[in-house]
Amino acid sequence: MTRDRPPHPAALPPAELRKELREERTRGSGPGGQHRNRVETEVRLTHLPTGIRAFAGERRSQEQNRRMALFRLRLNLALQVRSPLRDEDCVPPGSHRPSDLWLGRVRNGRLRVNPEHEDFPALLAEALDVLHLYDDDLAAAAAALRISRSQLVRFLAQAPAALAALNDRRAARGQRPLRA
Repeated sequence: MTRDRPPHPAALPPAELRKELREERTRGSGPGGQHRNRVETEVRLTHLPTGIRAFAGERRSQEQNRRMALFRLRLNLALQVRSPLRDEDCVPPGSHRPSDLWLGRVRNGRLRVNPEHEDFPALLAEALDVLHLYDDDLAAAAAALRISRSQLVRFLAQAPAALAALNDRRAARGQRPLRA
């Protein structure tokens, strides 16, 4: 990943990402009382360039649902969108430079991030892009990201869909599944 590469959609600041979204508000169904049935609190977001969607309606507040839907959308973008690769992106693991966001989260070879933190989708997208860059070679991707192989697997396990997709690709190659 070179510095002039455009950011992954999951890494965009919320204000920039909102410019690429269509937002729909509806009345939520289920429990929540009169407020929920009278006010359009459920929020559905669609990322227009990709068509990827997310929604939230479990809270009584439209703003809380908007924040949750945006977080879920960023996670979906991280899982489903791979950044395009160019020849200059394909470098040996030792010469790959992770983003400043990634490097700010790595201490002594350990990646520190809560899966509910707003940075998690951007970090997940970067890890998945690097795995894609190295054709799912876990050792090469971990070295490029400056963490251990086991740290990378533990990080991916925080997003079960990411680890499941990697295990599906490994199974197609006749490799054993990974467990955190």
